[in-house]
Amino acid sequence: MNDRQGSEDRIDFGYQQVPVGEKARRVGQVFRSVADKYDLMNDLMSFGLHRLWKRQTIAMARLRPGMRVLDLAAGTGDLSRLMVEQVCDRGQVVMTDINEAMLALGRDRMLDAGISGNLDYALVNAEALPFADGSFDRVTIGFGLRNVTDKARALREMRRVLKPGGFVLVLEFSHLYLKPLQPAYDAYSFQLLPRMGRLVAGDADSYRYLAESIRMHPDQGTLRDMMQEAGLEDCDFTNLSGGVVAIHRGFRY
Repeated sequence: MNDRQGSEDRIDFGYQQVPVGEKARRVGQVFRSVADKYDLMNDLMSFGLHRLWKRQTIAMARLRPGMRVLDLAAGTGDLSRLMVEQVCDRGQVVMTDINEAMLALGRDRMLDAGISGNLDYALVNAEALPFADGSFDRVTIGFGLRNVTDKARALREMRRVLKPGGFVLVLEFSHLYLKPLQPAYDAYSFQLLPRMGRLVAGDADSYRYLAESIRMHPDQGTLRDMMQEAGLEDCDFTNLSGGVVAIHRGFRY
C-alpha cells in the first residue's frame, strides 16, 4: 500500500495533488515558515492538550534505563526530552527530523535546558533511515507521519531498525469518532485555525495545510492495517480526545 492517489506520479499535499517528488519540498517550506512560532501555536491550537497527548505516549512507551530510542520527526523535541529522563545516562535518545530548521530549533532548546549527555541528533528522512537493523528498543514519531511522502515505506523502515521485542509508537491526529462534534471541529479546523496562524505565525496557508493533511491522513483502522502490512505485529491504537488524536502501537517479535 502507498499514499498515492489518482495517477501514479502524484500524491496528496493537503487537498492538492502534487508530483510525488514535490511533497517533501513543500512540507519543508511549511515547517521552515512556522518554526519560530511552532511551540506557541501547538499550545494555542490544542489548548495545551498536546502536552497531555505526548505524556500519554511516553507512558505507553514503557521505557527503562539503558534503552535506545529513535524519535522521528522530533521537531522541537517534546517527546525526546521526556524520553531522555527515562532512559537515564546509560540509555540514548536519537532526536531526528527531515527539516533542518526544526531540528536546529529543537537542538537549541535542548542545549538551553542543559540536556546533552544521552541525546544525539540526526537529519534523516524517515523513508530511508541511516541506522542498522535492530538498533533501537523503541521508535516514536509524533505528529509527523501524515507529512511523510511514502508512509508504508517509512513504517517498514521503523520496523527494520527495531530490536526484536521492541515496538513503534505513532502519535498522530486522526479521525473524530464523536460524529455530532464534527461540524464544530470542521469550523475550528478550516476557519479559526488559519486565522490563528495568520495572526500568530504570519502564515495562514501552512495551518490550512495542517487541517487538510489531518483529513487526508488514514483513519485509525487503516493506519493499523498499514502497520501490520509493514511487518509490525499485534498492532493496536488508543483514541484520545474523541479521536482527534490516536496513538498507534506495533511490535517486532
